Amino acid sequence: MSETIMSVSGLTKQYMKNTVVKGVDFRIRKGMICGLVGPNGAGKTTIMKMLGGLVIPTEGSIDIFGETEEKGLAHSRSRMSFMIETPYAKQNMTAKENLEKLRLQKGLPDKGRIDEVLDIVGLSDTGKKTVKNFSLGMKQRLGIAGAMLTKPEIMVLDEPVNGLDPEGIVEIRELLLKLNREQHVTILISSHLLSELSLLCTDYLFIRHGEIVQDISAEELSRQCHEFYCISTDKNALLPAVLENKLGIKDFTVQKDGTVHIYEKTNDIRLISKTLFENGLIPTEIHMHDANLEEYYMKLVGDDDAEQNKRSDNKTDDKK
Repeated sequence: MSETIMSVSGLTKQYMKNTVVKGVDFRIRKGMICGLVGPNGAGKTTIMKMLGGLVIPTEGSIDIFGETEEKGLAHSRSRMSFMIETPYAKQNMTAKENLEKLRLQKGLPDKGRIDEVLDIVGLSDTGKKTVKNFSLGMKQRLGIAGAMLTKPEIMVLDEPVNGLDPEGIVEIRELLLKLNREQHVTILISSHLLSELSLLCTDYLFIRHGEIVQDISAEELSRQCHEFYCISTDKNALLPAVLENKLGIKDFTVQKDGTVHIYEKTNDIRLISKTLFENGLIPTEIHMHDANLEEYYMKLVGDDDAEQNKRSDNKTDDKK
């Protein structure tokens, strides 16, 4: 199990009578790319602002690199970088000039770091081209370059692909994967586009109306969104042994109620049923489950919110 480097417990933010984040608990482990997924207005940005110290929590605690008190958190945040608002850049300056200005503002001594991050984000060949002539994707990459100046161990990115065309989305996705794999940066990224994050993340936090409704790994999400048989019998306690010893089925999970989800041999359901009967188990439920990402999202965040997400995805697909 990887080391936990950031966690929150009971994190709550209330504005007057409006509670926008409600008792949130989660942890981020070293090496993760964690997607904070939910519709607009779900509380994603507020959570990220509290992590960055830009908003003070009403209740709850934040632990970053083992620090929980404000003085210690300030030090821990120096090991992080945040891109929560739209990256600011002087439009009449080049990428390198903007980063030099930012380096001086941050008091960073290593001037050579600018060329390093420009190369990392793929902007080293922009030369004298000013930011006003950059595409939106290039501007986002410049923002990430600015966030990389401090050699962060964790990056917190709020909707970095929002508004990008398909080409720009791919560029940002490949860049973040590169940062994670080659620079060993742990990433927390928010979006309302589950379909896009599914190509990037190792773990997911689904949020709805300020509450985390599910914390799930990419592996388990993939299982949930693929075809499997849900089987229950009159003797569920014996079911795993029969599946494994009599049918050679290894890829299954046992649910809390004893029901079993089978992910292999889904074309042999007659053989499975026959074998259960032969071993004294009477099936009480056998049905196929085949949910796609969109259906899964809708179940978690609610139809109205998911329809908004679906329309956003369709707009992206139309551009493709």
